[in-house]
Amino acid sequence: MEIQAFLSPLRLEGIAAAIVCGLIIGLERQLSGKPTGIRTCSLICLGTYVFASLGPLFQGGDVDSSRIVGQIITGIGFIGAGVILARHGVVVGITSASVIWVLAGIGILIGFERYTASILISILTVGILQGVNLLEAVFKSLRQEIFGKLDLHKKKKLDQKNN
Repeated sequence: MEIQAFLSPLRLEGIAAAIVCGLIIGLERQLSGKPTGIRTCSLICLGTYVFASLGPLFQGGDVDSSRIVGQIITGIGFIGAGVILARHGVVVGITSASVIWVLAGIGILIGFERYTASILISILTVGILQGVNLLEAVFKSLRQEIFGKLDLHKKKKLDQKNN
């Protein structure tokens, strides 16, 4: 018996696409020292792909399979909220939370068998993440607002500690 029969409604192409997309984004995150690395990104893509693929299994008069997408978005929002923290008056983790949202969207795309689009969105995501890093390196004033406040807070704490 063919392995595809055991995986139904999942497809080997979908599983591979989810892992590749998670790998593309996860590698960038991991190399950047962020908490959402290859493993997390691959699992988020794969998980959302699995849930999105379950929609066609639910049939009936009152069943709307598109509601699964809404529930995925709600669940991913909860996970993303857990990633966002406030430290010393500065909110951190918003980019990681945003990446989680994008990963879920990619997993949903894969669930709708939009493999090429999912890979292109993954590459675009890495381009945005790296492109902004490059802009911040070239134009230090882009980072000043966020990290200037954090440095100011650390300096105040150090001054209070020394007094």
